[in-house]
Amino acid sequence: MAGHSHWASIKRKKGAVDAKRGKIFSKLAKAITSAARQGGGKPDMNLKLQYAIDAAKSENMPKDNIERAILKGTGELTGGTELYECLYEGYGPSGIAILIEILTDNKNRTASEIRKIFDKSGGNLGESGCVAWLFQKRGLITVQIDETSEEDLMTLVLDAGCEDLETVEEKYQIICDLKDLNGIKDVLRENDIKTESEIICWIPKNSIDLNEDNVKKVVSLMEAIENHDDVQNAYANFTIPEELLSKL
Repeated sequence: MAGHSHWASIKRKKGAVDAKRGKIFSKLAKAITSAARQGGGKPDMNLKLQYAIDAAKSENMPKDNIERAILKGTGELTGGTELYECLYEGYGPSGIAILIEILTDNKNRTASEIRKIFDKSGGNLGESGCVAWLFQKRGLITVQIDETSEEDLMTLVLDAGCEDLETVEEKYQIICDLKDLNGIKDVLRENDIKTESEIICWIPKNSIDLNEDNVKKVVSLMEAIENHDDVQNAYANFTIPEELLSKL
């Protein structure tokens, strides 16, 4: 939405969430280990692992770290623990909807800690299904704008299944159905267009514009959620006008 910032770009601008590279790498390694444990250690045979590795590479995670995480998942390297995937749903201030992807070795502990984060911020952790219907799971590919023109990029990706193309902060964002993600990646690769990141995420169907009275509460809640060690990703259906974002 022109003139507004979504949570993903807000994080980059504030630079406060996951500021330490070690925390980022730890979360990425857990995702890789979990994917390898579920589907094996070969990315070409395990789509989930392929996406986890792509996400790690987009954060410049060292190759050795990636390989160790895979070996832990396949059991070839000791030190891995049983990890459980969970999707938490809840409401924040102003009724915003929040989806949280979790990887944890203790579901009861994590649920209790996330619930406390919501309670302190005037929100509440809800039941399964309470807000998921407000989001769509989609593929999201980002490309630097100096790679190609928007018109040329649109021509390439539309035929490959692109649902939407936006320009956000000097980057193109290509949104697509999950089944078309690899096809679009192949088209870009064939045309020598480098991608910055290729991820699967939850995109809200509609967004709530925050105002000056609630913006700080919402951002503080999102930061607290994403700073939790077991949180892989958090998504919410709000936008912040640029004039308010500059005051944060």
